[in-house]
Amino acid sequence: MARKRSKKLDLAVYLAIRLLVCIVHAVPPAVSFWLSDRIAWLLYRFVPSRKRIALENLHASFPELIGNPKRADQIVLDMYRHFIRAVFEALLLSRKLHLSNWRAFIDIYPAVGLPAAMFSPRPALLVTGHFGNWEMAGCLFGRLGFKTYAIARVLDNPYLERFVLRLRQATGQTIIAKNDDFDRLTSVLANGGKVSTLADQDAGPRGVFVDFFGRPASTHKAIALMAIEFDAFIVVLGVPRVPRTNRASATPPAGMESTYYTSEVEEVIDPREYAERPDAVKAITQRYSSALERIIRRHPEQYFWLHRRWKHQPVARKTKQAA
Repeated sequence: MARKRSKKLDLAVYLAIRLLVCIVHAVPPAVSFWLSDRIAWLLYRFVPSRKRIALENLHASFPELIGNPKRADQIVLDMYRHFIRAVFEALLLSRKLHLSNWRAFIDIYPAVGLPAAMFSPRPALLVTGHFGNWEMAGCLFGRLGFKTYAIARVLDNPYLERFVLRLRQATGQTIIAKNDDFDRLTSVLANGGKVSTLADQDAGPRGVFVDFFGRPASTHKAIALMAIEFDAFIVVLGVPRVPRTNRASATPPAGMESTYYTSEVEEVIDPREYAERPDAVKAITQRYSSALERIIRRHPEQYFWLHRRWKHQPVARKTKQAA
């Protein structure tokens, strides 16, 4: 039986986070990022159980790091720094990123294949993982006038859910609840909509198992199934933090010089290529998972290694003799 949530605790957590948001907006960005780095260090230093999970995942994915513990530890610390800073950036970008200055924050020119998918009358599934700053893409598309949708899990805390939903939808994208808005999702795809989703979480024992960093990973079938049913392109992309380039023609606000990303499209998958294949679902799932892996390998410190991505493994089939 699920334990009943405490409304008082939910409200207290919400108020604490709103206070932090007020501080982030009130102080200069440089001070906010100094604070984010301190929070990241505290999490790295004083939550050893999560650090252990990250190191286990890193060692299994990059065996060469087993003999280089300093490098592995540095990647984990950099991961914390990156994601805490990305949260602070998301709070600031809702006010700082505008149609007139978006080039100060992101380079979209490497995203070969994305414009064709966005302007196509066919629907598109924009597939990424817990990598880089996935909120940046949704914010940018909204500012540029694209009508996009994002699949997201409803937060357990109702106060936080309303706040985060309002924040995410402020720039024009629409959030579709992961488990409750199936009819809305199918309607959007049937009408040629563009839907972004995260595709790197464990799908349990009934998922389709594909290779991800050399190990079987249970992966949801829904993306491949929707692509086939609605004739939708699958655009595999990541939004990693990168050094500022000379293509950043706009000047960033003071203190946000390090807030610069690029949109990398690794693969564009057309489900029509798999029309005659009986293993289409698994083949498509493997293809986009491999594309995600290639992006992550280029920027390992920007992937969320805290997930139990390989929690479920295939059940070994018993031989007739053993049975």
